[in-house]
Amino acid sequence: MISRKPQSQFGLWSFGLAAILLGVVGLAWGDFATNWQRVQPGVPFREALAYLVAACELLSGLAIFWRRTAQAGAFFLTTLFAVFALLWLIQMFTSPLVYDNWGNFFEESSLVIGGAVAFTRLAPPDSRWAGKTAPISRLYGICAISFGAEHFIYFTGAATWVPAWIPPGQKFWIAATGTFFLMAAAAILSGVMAPLASLLLTVMICGFEILVWVPKLLAAPHDHFNWAGNAICIAMGAAAWVVSDSISELGKTVPEPVVVHPVTVKS
Repeated sequence: MISRKPQSQFGLWSFGLAAILLGVVGLAWGDFATNWQRVQPGVPFREALAYLVAACELLSGLAIFWRRTAQAGAFFLTTLFAVFALLWLIQMFTSPLVYDNWGNFFEESSLVIGGAVAFTRLAPPDSRWAGKTAPISRLYGICAISFGAEHFIYFTGAATWVPAWIPPGQKFWIAATGTFFLMAAAAILSGVMAPLASLLLTVMICGFEILVWVPKLLAAPHDHFNWAGNAICIAMGAAAWVVSDSISELGKTVPEPVVVHPVTVKS
């Protein structure tokens, strides 16, 4: 039988906060998180749908902070993010040779996986979902492959996003971070040093938020794209944190001690 130490809540709480932020940004702008939440301009009742999605994100994020509703909140966020991943999947089939569609699909899928991991971790021990956390967490490695591949496929353009003041140069860091993503993917998929790799991957995504997205927002605070980009980056970091917590927790499971009762042999 397996017993587990109390699970960390920080990843789950960050996931809830990220959902709340996505909801607040959506309500403030009356729009989806463009371009990540790919809803075309011609969709009927688009603005009403944007407000509805934002409200669902906000309420689901808040639900995560209450024990009785936390699993339901994770379920609704997972379902919502899955819809946006599906929209990118459609784009992939429409233009399969454009890797940007693939990249955005896996970015949204990372949020789906983060939500699904949160849902399964919150499931009761006797639930059929309780044993699904490990394989779902491992799927995150596929998303990390895509994150790394994007750095090299769009190498020149991606390098311009690296702050120029960071030595030794923009191209060095885009190559380094792309390589780090691929290394993390290998660790998560293989299970070799997966807890450390998932933790460092989370730190790296949070670094993107601090070094890339926050300066963009400060430079142009009236640009919806910058608000959406910050919210999505924080959500991706939170999803990675949920996965990291899960992998670390699974790595610390220890078997319960077996109690051997003495046997008395009658003569």
